[in-house]
Amino acid sequence: MSFVGGMVLGVVVGISLIVVFVKSENARSARRSALATTIAAFARMTVEDSKKLLPPEFYPSWVVFSQRQKLTWLNTHLTKIWPYVDEAASELIKANLEPVLEQYRPIVLSSLSFSKFTLGTVAPQFTGVSIIEDNCEGITMELEMNWDGNPSIILDIKTRLGVGLPVQVKNIAFTGVFRLIFKPLVPEFPCFGAVSFSLRQKKQMDFTLKVVGGDISAIPGVADALESTIRDAVEDSITWPVRKVIPILPGDYSDLELKPVGILEVKLVQAQGLTNKDIIGKSDPFAELFIRPLRNRTKTSKVINNDLNPIWNEHFEFVVEDVSTQHLTVKVYDDEGLQAAELLGCAQLQLNALEPGKVKDVWIKLVKDLDIQRDKKDRGKVHLELLYCPYGMDNAFTNPFTSNFTMTSLEKALKSGDTENGDLGTKKKTVIIRGVLSVTVISAEDLPATDLLGKSDPFVVLTMKKTGMKNSTRVVNENLNPVWNQTFDFVVEDGLHDMLIAEVYDHDTFGKEYIGRCIMTLTRVILEGEYKECFVLDGAKSGKLHLNLKWMAQPIYRDT
Repeated sequence: MSFVGGMVLGVVVGISLIVVFVKSENARSARRSALATTIAAFARMTVEDSKKLLPPEFYPSWVVFSQRQKLTWLNTHLTKIWPYVDEAASELIKANLEPVLEQYRPIVLSSLSFSKFTLGTVAPQFTGVSIIEDNCEGITMELEMNWDGNPSIILDIKTRLGVGLPVQVKNIAFTGVFRLIFKPLVPEFPCFGAVSFSLRQKKQMDFTLKVVGGDISAIPGVADALESTIRDAVEDSITWPVRKVIPILPGDYSDLELKPVGILEVKLVQAQGLTNKDIIGKSDPFAELFIRPLRNRTKTSKVINNDLNPIWNEHFEFVVEDVSTQHLTVKVYDDEGLQAAELLGCAQLQLNALEPGKVKDVWIKLVKDLDIQRDKKDRGKVHLELLYCPYGMDNAFTNPFTSNFTMTSLEKALKSGDTENGDLGTKKKTVIIRGVLSVTVISAEDLPATDLLGKSDPFVVLTMKKTGMKNSTRVVNENLNPVWNQTFDFVVEDGLHDMLIAEVYDHDTFGKEYIGRCIMTLTRVILEGEYKECFVLDGAKSGKLHLNLKWMAQPIYRDT
């Protein structure tokens, strides 16, 4: 009996195990099928699909969406023909670079030239290619290139002291994007008239300098000056928007060459909330501004000592050569005296965001590195006023920084040479615009409460920065949304280089308490004549100030 019972139990257990196994396998097969379906769906996803599924800010920094196609075939053939490319290109590059090196030759050197120049045996590697859709009458192609080369480059330098040194440029590591423009397209083989090439983006360019048989650091200043010269030469000779035009078919291709297209007027107004780099006291900030990072095109502001909220109010002018791709770069440093200045932060503004002839007032957040977009630390912000004036549109609007805008009789005489000294007109470079600035303090809203009862007694102090002239409104008691409607006139001797500071205070029995301020340049009111604006109060928890500004030009006549 027990034997039969054991057999029945064994059969039941066996069947149960078989059923469980089959169900497990079926479930596992279903999961694998679902996983395969999911993987197949991911494989069919496009870049656009992935961007819709997950916003860009959630991707890790190493995820990059690229439209560039691989160029394994090109690298294979380039490696084969590289010895011939080296022989053909070395002399051409040397002939083009030497004049530029001489142009940027450091003052500590009396001569600078190549004694040897070969590109070495290691061919560059092209990592991607893309076609740029820019709606131009041609084809624009960009090639991304990496080169860890072993070139043999020796510079013969001679110092002012008469010491001659052979300096070797070695350990070159370069990553960048080259742009090729096939333009114009013509109905004749090879279907384009010329090829223009340029270094569109310089991602990395590292190299070391070594004196053959010696140490370059033995001569103070030579290494840094020579490195700066080489970088400036590369920037000025081939970096975009500079381009080299190679004619393929006979014709006039002067329109393809680099030409200035306009002027960018920049007013560096102020900065706020800068990082303090000094152990004792505060940072001593100054700013560098440039469109192309060349020494002769970089503008430097004055140093404001011991201030994390500096006011510069300085005007700079830049030549624009390609408004669609160029940008203005601002770098703020802490002055360290005889030591190298320390970077506090930097920012960039694309020029294609500017409307020609319109003043743009912007605050730009400073970051540690322009290549790192996810800088969460607050490094302060910089206040700029920008005006882009293209060439050939003089009738559409007027640039107030040119010498023919609202000139007085004396200025006209200086320009035309009617005075006794005929060359005064050519020596005059700073435009002086005089007039009367009429400021109406209309009202304020949402001011912070400074009194214990939750109210404030606000009033406004208006100050012209250059002259120090001041005017104050009346005090409005116990009101966080005061209305003044008071008008004040200021005689301004130099409108383009002066600024209006409006400070809001809370009136107390034994003094006053600062609430906030707004700073305005006069460029916009000079251009527009009159405008009304609501200004956010800087330094306040909340609050806005409503002002109306009006400009009345006042020509000044003087006996000459």
